Amino acid sequence: MTNVDEDLFFREATLRLCSSLDIQVALNRCYEYIRAFIPVMQAHLHILDFEQNVLRLVALVGAVLPEGEEHILHLPEKGRREGAAFWKTGEVIRIVNQPDPIKVNPEILRRLGFRENVSYMSMVLELEGSRIGNLGLMADGVNQYTDEHARLLRLLREPMSIAMSNALEHQEVIRFKQMLADDNKYLLDELRSVSGDEIIGADFGLNMVMRMVEQVAPLDSPVLLLGETGTGKELIANAIHSSSPRKDGPFIKVNCGAIPETLLDSELFGHEKGAFTGAISRKRGRFERADKGTIFLDEIGELPAQAQVRLLHVLQRKEIERVGGTSSIPVDIRIISATHRNLQEMVGSGQFREDLWFRINVFPIMIPPLRQRRGDIPSLVHHFIHRKSMELKLKERPRLAPDAMDTLTAYDWPGNVRELENTIERALIQHRTGGPLSFEALLPLAAPDKVVQSQSSQNEPLVPLDEMNARHIRRALEKAGGKIYGPGGAAQILNINPSTLRKRMNKLGISYGRKSWRL
Repeated sequence: MTNVDEDLFFREATLRLCSSLDIQVALNRCYEYIRAFIPVMQAHLHILDFEQNVLRLVALVGAVLPEGEEHILHLPEKGRREGAAFWKTGEVIRIVNQPDPIKVNPEILRRLGFRENVSYMSMVLELEGSRIGNLGLMADGVNQYTDEHARLLRLLREPMSIAMSNALEHQEVIRFKQMLADDNKYLLDELRSVSGDEIIGADFGLNMVMRMVEQVAPLDSPVLLLGETGTGKELIANAIHSSSPRKDGPFIKVNCGAIPETLLDSELFGHEKGAFTGAISRKRGRFERADKGTIFLDEIGELPAQAQVRLLHVLQRKEIERVGGTSSIPVDIRIISATHRNLQEMVGSGQFREDLWFRINVFPIMIPPLRQRRGDIPSLVHHFIHRKSMELKLKERPRLAPDAMDTLTAYDWPGNVRELENTIERALIQHRTGGPLSFEALLPLAAPDKVVQSQSSQNEPLVPLDEMNARHIRRALEKAGGKIYGPGGAAQILNINPSTLRKRMNKLGISYGRKSWRL
């Protein structure tokens, strides 16, 4: 002991204490070193919480807790009194070389796996005037510790305090990170339930689409969603992600047409500090944020040529490079694209890269417009009335006017589901004055009238709306041979519910029966 180089001892022990943020690993490395200078069979870091009457183990080496025992040890009355007295004395190190049950409680020793015939040395850990815990050393047998051992141990008080403080903060950061991840998952589930991830028409008008979603969701193949604006492409992309093995990862949406071209590279791929004027810090791009998840590139047809080149690089090599960066960053992502434009025509005109088109068009899914699945309109109407009534805080859910559903079903809906949703909300706002929901004043002429009108001469005088609807229905009945429902029936030709068609026929005075349908 007299020949110990204190500087070397301090340096080597401190290096081991600072070698890991995992305090268990750091204490074990330090323990293996100091045992050549100080007798020790076990070392532990702990916090005495007198308010809750517990001793909380932070790290333990040289022994393991007996099976079933927790890292939080409840203090007996005697141990609590002695521990509190030790802290109040202001002592830094205490040596207990005799198995005195008054000074070393046998129950605590039992919980730590030691017999009563041990020597014990404890050091208070303090940082910036605040006590943060204790270091305890134990050795088999009595009279094992001397003042020289205490002097060596005291050299390590500051680095041991710093190591424990850093470890506790690191544990707190990890705990908050886990809580944040759990909260994010919970909030995401809540947002999905509030915003509605239910796909209306999955069993009817979108049945084929949902079959394709089931086929491709378990894979990592790129998906291209095609269809008019407002058909619900984002909802289908979300359904693919939620049904995939990546469902616990991020779902990042990018509207390619909403980001200015000058900021597009920075938004998609991120940038390094100082990459351009205003880049005061490093920024992660959308692709990097989507790692281990899915990125949804909405309106991909709006991407400028330079961004198309960089996207092709991502698809080919699964890596990105930040603006101003010099190294590649691997990304594990699935790409789902969507557009309402005809990309094939854009390829032919040179507006869209052909090689990128082939890359994203691995599994195209065409989402039909609402006018081609009119049978879904009643379900969508009731869904939006229910949801919008809650959002607008209406006390009672309004009822529909008798002919409201007919009006909604007959309309072409060029804005598709989004237009229908907006129309429902507009009607509910007006409904605050009372009365049933009606939509005639909110919609232009219905789709069948446009079809018939387009076949008429431009100079032909306009006829009443009901007469035009009646003509259109009779043409469908003639084509169906008088059949209303079933395959090839007039309801299927007009893409409306058979009961809706009968109501409209009654209103327009069109007779039933195969002998009465002819013009």
